[in-house]
Amino acid sequence: MQIQLENIGKKFGKEWIFRGVDLTIVSGERLAITGSNGAGKSTLLRIMGSYMTPTEGKILLDQKDLKHEDDSQLSFNFAAPYYHLIEEYTLSELLSFHEKFKKPTSNIDELVETSGLYKARSKFVKDFSSGMKQRVKLILALGFDADVVLLDEPTTNLDRSGINWFKNLFDTQYEKRTLVIASNLAEEIAMCDDEFHIN
Repeated sequence: MQIQLENIGKKFGKEWIFRGVDLTIVSGERLAITGSNGAGKSTLLRIMGSYMTPTEGKILLDQKDLKHEDDSQLSFNFAAPYYHLIEEYTLSELLSFHEKFKKPTSNIDELVETSGLYKARSKFVKDFSSGMKQRVKLILALGFDADVVLLDEPTTNLDRSGINWFKNLFDTQYEKRTLVIASNLAEEIAMCDDEFHIN
């Protein structure tokens, strides 16, 4: 599997965030997207996952234009600090709901236990701290099946134990999936094999 971004550009109103982005991502790659604040890292990540359409350019999957090929099948998991969870569910209910749509990559109870959230599994997500919610987002992104996992500043709101847990989760749940992290943190960038910088 190969994802190609050709001459991708995005503007909001009359202002271009970026233009002329050419990028190829191969199956199993770990890629870091870096750039200054406002350079468009999060925007590019969302375009990659088809959560946002580019203003210009196209995205190809194995040489087929994703915009025009109805039979192209590519699944994404996404996690970001601004991504909202269904907070009216308990953690157990949220995971069960998610499991109806995507297959877990390993034992979910074990993932929850290693995350430090096991005792909170009957608690409503709305009552979680920001760090606990971030752990839930990362479990949903890395603990369930997808071809591509997109992570926007994944260690935001995590304490040191949470960062260590995430790094272990990142390694153990990799399973040859394609992983893209948008970040400027050296510790997150170091987890990737390659780096794409937006000027």
